[in-house]
Amino acid sequence: MDIKEIQSLIKFVAKSGASEVKLEMEDIKITIRTGSISGGNETAYVQQIPVAQAPAQMAPPPQVEAPAPPKEAASNESADDLKYITIKSPIIGTFYRKPGPDKPSFVEVGTEISKGDVLCVIEAMKLFNDIESEVAGKIVKILVDDSSPVEFDQPLFLVDPS
Repeated sequence: MDIKEIQSLIKFVAKSGASEVKLEMEDIKITIRTGSISGGNETAYVQQIPVAQAPAQMAPPPQVEAPAPPKEAASNESADDLKYITIKSPIIGTFYRKPGPDKPSFVEVGTEISKGDVLCVIEAMKLFNDIESEVAGKIVKILVDDSSPVEFDQPLFLVDPS
């Protein structure tokens, strides 16, 4: 199982609203817990198991109604914001605007970006993931503060494609 599959599994568990999911396969054991008392962050434990055994069947997660995300007031959105493209977080983690503490930010408001440019870094499970732009345009608004936690599909930037 590679890191992409693990990240996909974490996203699935977060969306399902399950509080804990355990997965055991031939050579790997994964436990994902959500909604911890200490702050609501997801925790994933990956453990290599040296014993070769038949893969266990994973029980489907319980069907629990996930809490609805907070609704943003439509009155707060101006007509101008509707013409912009929203770049959203592909993963859960901690948002960083800079590659390092002593480095300049990847982008600022007004920066012209191209498809494939790195916009930020999101740290998830001690891995730093470059978030690249899928559109070309100009950064109009940065919606997240540096070093703050972000959820899956949370808006990060507004981009003017014109």
